[in-house]
Amino acid sequence: MIQTTYKLNEMKYRNAVLYLAKHVGKGTLIGKKRLYKLFYFLDFDYFEKYDKPFTGDIYHRLPMGPAPSYLDAIIIDMQKKGLVKITKQKNSPGYDDSYVYQALKDPDLDQFTREELGMLDRVVQLYGSKTGNELEKITHEEAPYLAVREGEEIPLELAHYRGTFTNM
Repeated sequence: MIQTTYKLNEMKYRNAVLYLAKHVGKGTLIGKKRLYKLFYFLDFDYFEKYDKPFTGDIYHRLPMGPAPSYLDAIIIDMQKKGLVKITKQKNSPGYDDSYVYQALKDPDLDQFTREELGMLDRVVQLYGSKTGNELEKITHEEAPYLAVREGEEIPLELAHYRGTFTNM
């Protein structure tokens, strides 16, 4: 399969982080796995519908589902710039602590097209109330995840095999 390389749009990416934190968690978003999966759905749903990338990130197949390559670095940079606060929340015994992402600034909505804002809203509505484990289970059943081996890049073009928009 031929893979196309897309340019990462860091400004759009940062504002999408702020948007999701504000709209999914009323200012805070709990769970790194959850955030990873929300970005997977944002990027792959958008590519499936519009045939172009939203963030331009690259995803790899990991045991807990698709993982974006640049999200951690972008979030850390956002924390250094005072845009987000990252803390850890204790969980029940036997479970890892959860990362909590708090937006310290509102997203700049001018960074998004009407279609992009619509897709952000769609991701919030369809996936925002789900846990990281629920989102992981959904991604494990999707064609892009199933089409590649552990550790391999998941081409955005595989989004066209999901059938997400066939009933719309």
